[in-house]
Amino acid sequence: MNTAPSTSIPFSTRLAASIKDRRSAACIGLDPRRDQLPTILGADTAFDPKDLAAIYARFCCDVIDVVAPLVPIVKPQLACFEMLGPHGMTALAEVILHARSKGLLVLADGKRGDIGSTAEAYAEGWLAGCWGADALTVNPYLGLDSIEPFVKLAAERNAGIFVLVKTSNPGSKDFQDLVADGLAIYQHVAAGVEQFAARTANGAAYGAVGAVVGATWPRQLDELRAAMPHTWILVPGFGKQGGRAADVRGAFHADGLGALVVSARDVIFAHARADMNAGLNASQWQTAVDRACRDMIERLAADTPAGVLRT
Repeated sequence: MNTAPSTSIPFSTRLAASIKDRRSAACIGLDPRRDQLPTILGADTAFDPKDLAAIYARFCCDVIDVVAPLVPIVKPQLACFEMLGPHGMTALAEVILHARSKGLLVLADGKRGDIGSTAEAYAEGWLAGCWGADALTVNPYLGLDSIEPFVKLAAERNAGIFVLVKTSNPGSKDFQDLVADGLAIYQHVAAGVEQFAARTANGAAYGAVGAVVGATWPRQLDELRAAMPHTWILVPGFGKQGGRAADVRGAFHADGLGALVVSARDVIFAHARADMNAGLNASQWQTAVDRACRDMIERLAADTPAGVLRT
């Protein structure tokens, strides 16, 4: 089944419009994990990949039903589905279709990267082919030429890519902070990303190429926002990984655009949070998701330029 979106409107334009419509710059990660799902779904006793994949699909679609009126985009983590083999990939297709039916943009988080025809195949599959996500995360560490096929197809098909620049994990400093020619590696990557973004902007504020910069590096967020004015910044690490609303302020432009802040576990597993699950029974886990999503949005509105979206 071909799930590819057909549109003549650039991804960046669609993203900005959806952010303004939902009045939110939150992105909800769909990272189903068996040991963290609501017990009422029965994942703890499902050991057949087919059964577990069906539960993952149901869970993610139920989360989508809650967050669709509140956020512009969701981010399925491909590894969570890939680990279940063919059944997991069928579940992923169902989740993508359901998200799109609810008016959400879909960012496939696969961190793909390769060279030549293999990169072209990844780009074709995820941005234009059977998967047809609206955007894809891309790993740049094979060189800028490895990103070119993704950039080319994103521009042609009005899709988007988000390139890893400064990731949220503590170990990102092992390589990304190394200095070459007077600049950290992540700064070299950022310069290349901004060139791609400006090239694909066609006079608009943002191009088809975005950057991934973790919420756990607030100083670098400030620095990279200035270095990449035409670039959307995807900001993982909010919540469980330690990033606070105040830490991600620097990713935004003054009009509340330019950034997408990601939360997965804090929202989708909110039934495990005492502050969000108070007074609820096991069957009301979606209410906890709703509370957590709204709480995230309000925290961003209070402590970042995203607050202007609420006025």
